[in-house]
Amino acid sequence: MSVNKVILVGRLGRDPETRFTSGGQAVANFSLATDESYKDRNGERQKRTEWHKIVVWGKQAEIAQQYLKKGSLVFIEGRIQSREWQDKEGQKRTSFEIVATNFRMLGGRGDSMAAGASAPGAPTRGEEFDHAGPAEEAPGGAAGPEISDEDIPF
Repeated sequence: MSVNKVILVGRLGRDPETRFTSGGQAVANFSLATDESYKDRNGERQKRTEWHKIVVWGKQAEIAQQYLKKGSLVFIEGRIQSREWQDKEGQKRTSFEIVATNFRMLGGRGDSMAAGASAPGAPTRGEEFDHAGPAEEAPGGAAGPEISDEDIPF
């Protein structure tokens, strides 16, 4: 048995860039920044930012293109995927990306408006998207944990 599962909460480094496959399926790419704070050997506070390449497919890609903007705070669930390619000098290179299986827009109303989600019919704060579209409430009324801005370490 094996597991390939990634959960990230961070901010978009750039607006999603969406293309379509020859079969007409949408694919969106964007970068996501996560921050980590720690104390170094001298006891001084340090901050480290990690950048992640995110890939979103299908209806989710269209939703990401429409509502996510640079700086948007999002929760992403997905898997790690490696990609091998050759650079201009013929050297074999490997890059890693996160293929999102669903995402949730986080942040307050102001964040949503800044992210362009103030349009009629726009998803509300915390609305989740998976391959089937907006998430429906789980049986028994149990929704996922609510994450507030205080829970985010950056």
